[in-house]
Amino acid sequence: MNRIVVVGASAAGLATVETLRREGFGGTITVVGEETEAFYDRPPLSKQILAGEWEADRIRLRTPEQISALGLDERRGVRATGLDTARRLVTLSDGTDVPYDGLVVATGVRPRPLSEDSQPFIRTIEQALEWRKRLRPGTALAIVGAGFLGAECAAVATRLGCAVTLLEPAPVPLAHAVGEPVGRMLAGVHREKGVDVRTGVTVESLVDGGVRLDDGTTVAAGEVLVAVGSIPNTDWLAGSGLTLDDGLVCDRYCAAAPGIYAAGDVARWHNPLFGVSMRLEHRTNAAEQGMAAARNLLGANRPFAPVPYFWSDQYNLKIHAYGHLRGHDEFTVVEGALADRRLLATYRSNGRLVGVLAVDMPPKAVRPWRQAIASGGRP
Repeated sequence: MNRIVVVGASAAGLATVETLRREGFGGTITVVGEETEAFYDRPPLSKQILAGEWEADRIRLRTPEQISALGLDERRGVRATGLDTARRLVTLSDGTDVPYDGLVVATGVRPRPLSEDSQPFIRTIEQALEWRKRLRPGTALAIVGAGFLGAECAAVATRLGCAVTLLEPAPVPLAHAVGEPVGRMLAGVHREKGVDVRTGVTVESLVDGGVRLDDGTTVAAGEVLVAVGSIPNTDWLAGSGLTLDDGLVCDRYCAAAPGIYAAGDVARWHNPLFGVSMRLEHRTNAAEQGMAAARNLLGANRPFAPVPYFWSDQYNLKIHAYGHLRGHDEFTVVEGALADRRLLATYRSNGRLVGVLAVDMPPKAVRPWRQAIASGGRP
């Protein structure tokens, strides 16, 4: 193996190339990145960058000198448009083909637009900086979608003095991710901070002066931010013969085909720890999976079986969670209380511990539960 191509220049891509070099790969590593700015952290875009607390330089994952030391063949400002697995070629938007002996797909996701002509969302540095200019005291802001991104943006905008309306089609925000009790608690926090949280409503379209709901009413807003989910960037893999199903489908080793691996938000792989196929849009997973994909591409042949981890900052609340919370059938507060907004809760499925979530709790309170999940969920 003399040439490895990594498509995607974000956290998963960086973890991949650094691991390849650390494991002794001395051949050519070509990194393809659609953005001209490579290897930066996305979670702060909806928090510190949007709030004006950090400048863009602070979210770069490595210095230019550190990137240079990796000896990469960088293709910035171009995107992958096709893959020929028989000839082992990646076609780029500038018309060139890049040959590979090994390939890692780390193309991530893109925001799901509300409509084809309306895409006011946050995914890049440029978009976050532009939104920072728009969020002024007194600005009427409607946020479509009350997932983690929408909720975090609502918290930042409220602190900046905006009048925020948060629109969510589900009866309880974030119930799919953290369960209804925690979702109701977080919705209550937003309402206390002055956010107009409207659940069970569907936005039909964006209109001048706000958004139109499917019942014909209009929510007035000077600015509208769309946060209705994401789409895995797999379009360029159509016709490649690889299996695509809400991401690039991989086995427990993160392999999509011989010599082709995936990492980060775009990868749907079988996690043997939980016995299910999953695709995670979590920053920690991107780094861990990038390392795992690199090692397995080089022959380690080790299953990738992590305990997923995610966090969220909303107002003064620090939320941390380990495990696979979706689809649980039992929720128990084992320390603290929902009413106090300080708690540690466990999630079980068929009697097995599958997740733990903490709000405003010290890390040491969560670590033993994480280990219990990793050891099979039977503390």
